[in-house]
Amino acid sequence: MKKKLVSVLLSATMAATMIAGCGGSKDTAPTQEAEATEETAEETTEETTEAAEETTEATEDAAADTADADLGSGEIKVWVADNVVDFTNEQIQKFMDENSQYAGYTVTVEAVGEGDAAGNMITDVESGADIYAFAQDQIARLVTAGALEVVEDNNAVAVEADNDAGSVSAAKVGGTLYAYPITSDNGYFLYYDKSVVTDPSTLEGIVADCEAAGKNFYFEINSGWYQTAFFFGAGAELTYDTDDQGNFTTCNSTYASDAGVVALKKMIELAGSKSFQNGSSLSNATNVGAIVDGTWDAEAAKEVFGDNYACAKLPTFEGADGQTHQMSGFGGFKLLGVKPQDDENKLAVCDALAAYLSSEEVQLARYNAVGWGPSNLKAQQASEVQADEALSALGEQLQYTIPQGQYPGDYWTLATSLGDSIISGEIAADADDDTLMQALTDFQTTCEGYAQ
Repeated sequence: MKKKLVSVLLSATMAATMIAGCGGSKDTAPTQEAEATEETAEETTEETTEAAEETTEATEDAAADTADADLGSGEIKVWVADNVVDFTNEQIQKFMDENSQYAGYTVTVEAVGEGDAAGNMITDVESGADIYAFAQDQIARLVTAGALEVVEDNNAVAVEADNDAGSVSAAKVGGTLYAYPITSDNGYFLYYDKSVVTDPSTLEGIVADCEAAGKNFYFEINSGWYQTAFFFGAGAELTYDTDDQGNFTTCNSTYASDAGVVALKKMIELAGSKSFQNGSSLSNATNVGAIVDGTWDAEAAKEVFGDNYACAKLPTFEGADGQTHQMSGFGGFKLLGVKPQDDENKLAVCDALAAYLSSEEVQLARYNAVGWGPSNLKAQQASEVQADEALSALGEQLQYTIPQGQYPGDYWTLATSLGDSIISGEIAADADDDTLMQALTDFQTTCEGYAQ
């Protein structure tokens, strides 16, 4: 149905283009034929004008047909996080007011968080929401469960052009776009006291400044989320593949490598600094000179640092290999999915609504309402977003991260143990490369075992 309506408008537009293309010529008529030419020109002008008017009317009629088309009726269920239920209701009402062709549909918004939506959808796709927000690490499971419709072609073109690369990548499986990005705001970066840290661009400089000022530098190296900043930054890899049932089938890891050793050595070096404190929460931090944390702690950071509040992407570090490495890690995005529909009319309405709720206008309004960082490139350039130092720092950092995929629960526990071994000194600061490689080999082998 939606393709038919688009074809009507396209036909009218093509007709107008063809007439416009036939309206003039570069040839000059001989003098003796001037009078006849003028008469012909007048006739041609009248015909062209009449045809153009008819085409304009046809275009307007086609647009009216689209607006008045019978798209049927039905119920549409939308799931979003609790803190944006009211906002989403307001935006949907605005959308419906501006699109009378969808008047036959009633939209109900329910509070289901991004962390719960995927599990609920996979359990019962038929009873699940028609449109729902979810965290990017769940997209493969949702596609496998048949809970995501491929993004409609025209919308897909707009999504790829309008949103940052990280969020678009997170919305794809196997190169196919299955969701609409709505945020680029989940990740970590550096908060620091600019009266303490003179140059936040290098890890060595940050540590030296904190040590000199007697201040603490917080980094949660016993977290499987945060410690990837070192491993991915050095060039090591750790991802998982899943089968159609969501079972882990393959562990793609290169932690047991020269790159892994470089990362592990740097973590050991950091843990040996007198300024080092293991942690990532400003609410639990004391005497802070700098901390690696996320946007959720922006207000706490402003309170702690006051006039010296500052933010930056994660720093680079000098590796034992003599190379400079940009710290990396995981990036997180919120996506909006549309469930497959038997009714093509209802699917057209869901597509249109999802496109609207993920648009520049709504992303910017959502930022102003609840502070969610937009993935839309133009919304990111809005003055109020640019003035948000935390989001700007995160946006820069996300260029160096990978979207977090699915990981076994045991991975997180194992990563904590690795970090704890560094902090406790079980992995000694003076350990040789063979010892470090063995620790990483044991780690990697265990990770691979989770996928068997």
